[in-house]
Amino acid sequence: MLLSIFIWVLAIVTAGMFLAREWFPPAINEHARNFDSQFHLTLLLTGGIFLVAQAALGFVILRARRRTKSEYSHGNNRLEVIWTAATAVLFLGAVFLSTRIFTQVHLGAPAPNALRVEALAKQFSWSFRYPGPDGKYAKLDVRQINDATGNPFGQDERDPAGKDDIVTAALRVPAGRPVEVMLRGRDVIHNFFVRELRLKQDLVPGMVIPLRFQADVPGTYEVACSELCGLGHHLMRTVLIVMPPDEFAAWERDALAQLQQAQGQ
Repeated sequence: MLLSIFIWVLAIVTAGMFLAREWFPPAINEHARNFDSQFHLTLLLTGGIFLVAQAALGFVILRARRRTKSEYSHGNNRLEVIWTAATAVLFLGAVFLSTRIFTQVHLGAPAPNALRVEALAKQFSWSFRYPGPDGKYAKLDVRQINDATGNPFGQDERDPAGKDDIVTAALRVPAGRPVEVMLRGRDVIHNFFVRELRLKQDLVPGMVIPLRFQADVPGTYEVACSELCGLGHHLMRTVLIVMPPDEFAAWERDALAQLQQAQGQ
């Protein structure tokens, strides 16, 4: 009797702790809200199954305690088929519902007005490259990579398309505009992780991996590397700065003016 009551109370308290907890920081776009909805749906399904299983366990214990003679049971094939089929339906249904959340950011076509940015992760810092007004990036040459001179990507200095390429250490994007980030890794596997966007993607050396998102709430959010990448892994941090569109346009103009001044134009 007491053991059954303990199991039931423990199950209820555990479920209550999960339901009362605030799991994530505030979402700043539709993708993050969809992600949260899917997470809470999964939590409710698994939590409901957990409560039913613990209730049944307590009942079985309570019923067995009242018996004076033990009996051998071969089980119930019909019940086993039913709960196995139900588990498969719930699992596959949850997978199907979450497929759209994954494909939107990884496999969907970029929006025509998307802001294009290249992201480069290396031990132990981030760099971001914008194509400038001409919409074209300079060609890359690994022999010209030089962090000391501000050329972490290895832009070909002879390529005129790179004269207006803006390279920064922080990722700035306009609020409400689709963004396509092309992720590059220079040495080992790194990871692009922004909690408020509910996005996490590995950067693999030798691969260019697209990641698409839209941030709707202006603010500054941490970009962390969640892949252990060496002794300086704790330094692999930068920020995502979501700006109102007019402020982003002003920043882009100022950055371009500073670049042209540095080039002596």
